[in-house]
Amino acid sequence: MSGLESLYQQIILDHSKQRTGEGLLEPSHAAAENHQYNPTCGDEINLRVELNEEKSAIEHVSWEGDGCSISMAAASVLSDMAPGMSLTEFQELVDKFREMLRSRGQIEPDEEYFGDAAAFAGVSKFVARVKCAMLSWVAAEEAAKEATQH
Repeated sequence: MSGLESLYQQIILDHSKQRTGEGLLEPSHAAAENHQYNPTCGDEINLRVELNEEKSAIEHVSWEGDGCSISMAAASVLSDMAPGMSLTEFQELVDKFREMLRSRGQIEPDEEYFGDAAAFAGVSKFVARVKCAMLSWVAAEEAAKEATQH
């Protein structure tokens, strides 16, 4: 295993143990919640996205879930990264994350752009684990869309 792969594994393990955003927060602005379930492995997440007053940016991401270290770490990384992003920036990030995960290891992530989310590049080589990493990101994408309509 390369040093980079080892570092990426450590990031995932750290986020799965020290989880950012865990525990649903009561929103004070426009917010929406989305539930996602992976029947293949049993991973499950309820994720809430709260927008700023103008409904133009993500203010908070909070969640509760149960699943493997990959799915829990992905939710933690997302909760770390998304607050402060405009909805356009956030959707671009989700799209690029999805593209990286579907690349089967062919896309080398830009660590400056992805931050800790780059650690999930190795997951793309294991098709059965891609849904684990995407679970919270799909929930956040859906919740953000719904929150703009409230």
